[in-house]
Amino acid sequence: MSFINYDNKEINFKVVYVGPGLSGKTTSLEYIYIKTKGKSKAKMVRQEANERTLFFDFIPLFLSEVNGFKTRFHAYTVPGQVLYEDSRNLILKGVDGIVFVADSAIEQMEANIRSLEGLKESLQDQGVNLEKFPIVFQYNKRDAKHAANLEEMRKLLNTFGAPDFESIATKGQGVFEAFKELAKKVLADFVKTGA
Repeated sequence: MSFINYDNKEINFKVVYVGPGLSGKTTSLEYIYIKTKGKSKAKMVRQEANERTLFFDFIPLFLSEVNGFKTRFHAYTVPGQVLYEDSRNLILKGVDGIVFVADSAIEQMEANIRSLEGLKESLQDQGVNLEKFPIVFQYNKRDAKHAANLEEMRKLLNTFGAPDFESIATKGQGVFEAFKELAKKVLADFVKTGA
């Protein structure tokens, strides 16, 4: 849920990177952090308990203001392992947009599906329908030797036709494009709902 800081004239949005363990969420967020320039970003923070949760906030330079307010995005990753389900649910509270990072390796398809189902359940507990929520899919590790067919991944995961991107997070390919599209969707949703 967005937060408006009237003193600083900023609208704050929470974006969370979700997906199975080791799918590339952390690598994606680290790439965005490195590519975000200047004083518009805070220091990246790692949760001490598991070193799997990352957080930082920044003002994207590619977005215009909304009614004279700057936009600030707070970007998080959540641990993909089932062991950290409570942490994941806590981080998803009040989320404004999601990048679902799927692992393209054929042997990870079941883990992708389980992670997506877990995300749907977590959001339903908050009264959120994922199909009507700002989300993009990032099909990561497209350079894997046994990468799944892209159309098959879409059929399995992106059943409602959200924007999706092929990526190789270790090289930065497709990562910023996915984030930019999500940021546009989050802003459009904010304007539409009049929040």
